[in-house]
Amino acid sequence: MASSSLLILAVACFVSLISPAISQQTCSTQNLNSAGPYDSCLDLPVLNSYLHYTYDSSNSSLSVAFVATPSQTNNGWVAWAINPTGTKMAGSQAFLAYRSNGGAAPVVKTYNISGYSLDETATRLSFEFWNLRAESLSGGRIAIFTTVKVPAGADSVNQVWQIGGNVTSGRPGIHPFTPANLGAHRVLRFTADAPGSAPTPTTGGSTTPGQAAGGPGNAGSLTTNVNFGVNLVILVLLGSIFIF
Repeated sequence: MASSSLLILAVACFVSLISPAISQQTCSTQNLNSAGPYDSCLDLPVLNSYLHYTYDSSNSSLSVAFVATPSQTNNGWVAWAINPTGTKMAGSQAFLAYRSNGGAAPVVKTYNISGYSLDETATRLSFEFWNLRAESLSGGRIAIFTTVKVPAGADSVNQVWQIGGNVTSGRPGIHPFTPANLGAHRVLRFTADAPGSAPTPTTGGSTTPGQAAGGPGNAGSLTTNVNFGVNLVILVLLGSIFIF
């Protein structure tokens, strides 16, 4: 009787440990409509945002698809940026999208953010980019697609992402100042073997600001949880044998 109870407990613990690991890569199940497949994707740790990306070392380019939901469904914006000079908002070179009227494709603009406000006239970026567009996705989400030129030999960039409120006459309003909004910045590693690379936490997880986010998927955390669960099952089963 005791062995049966312990076996049930072991199985329950095992399932609870591996289930979060299996379900954590939300980005891998997203349908990006007409966009082709990307080499890697990340569940960004805050703001329910996701990044799909492919790094091409032959021409030092990074193709990305950023997916997020505006803070206001019908009148909000989403943005993804690279900061060549810092790690947070100031200095970011941003791609910002919001829904237009009449059900048309979202409008996407570029912003060179010199401080902590959006200057509508400062729209030229400090690096080359091409194939810029935005699309509406299911569930109120917006996707921003682009390819950017990165420095030759670079293995990472400082990425910043954000969601905001009202757009008035084409001018985005300020974003909320919650801890999630203020913490929406990470280092994006292009490859899993880049120095300092680490698996990205699951959506809603916490990380230290500036922590690396990169590498294909989150296989590391899945392996760790599964191995721990298997070891726990073995230990409990051995214990049940001696108890019985």
